[in-house]
Amino acid sequence: MKKSYRIKKNEEFQQVFKKGKSVANRQFVVYVLDKPDQLHFRVGLSVGKKIGNAVVRNRVKRLLRQTIFELSPLLQQPKDYIIIARHPAATMDYVEVKKSLQHVLTKAKVLNKVHK
Repeated sequence: MKKSYRIKKNEEFQQVFKKGKSVANRQFVVYVLDKPDQLHFRVGLSVGKKIGNAVVRNRVKRLLRQTIFELSPLLQQPKDYIIIARHPAATMDYVEVKKSLQHVLTKAKVLNKVHK
């Protein structure tokens, strides 16, 4: 993912947490904040230490990044997204992660038509 598509700064995370809407399922929590002045979407990932050691956390982040990359044409554009992984995400494979993330994004009404 390009740098311009990432949320890295704590202030930006806090703004999305405070002003954004959240939707969750068992594996992920997604915060969405509308940003009409932005050209495209941005994504911030959060995988806490409770999920597992560094290897497990990095694996979950890699799976999330790949899923976002594949779903990017379907995501509504001028928004900020924060995806927080919950404990069950640590044991999921790529297909399960993608299905679960599609579910929670559809629930948040930010994912356009899903192609399977």
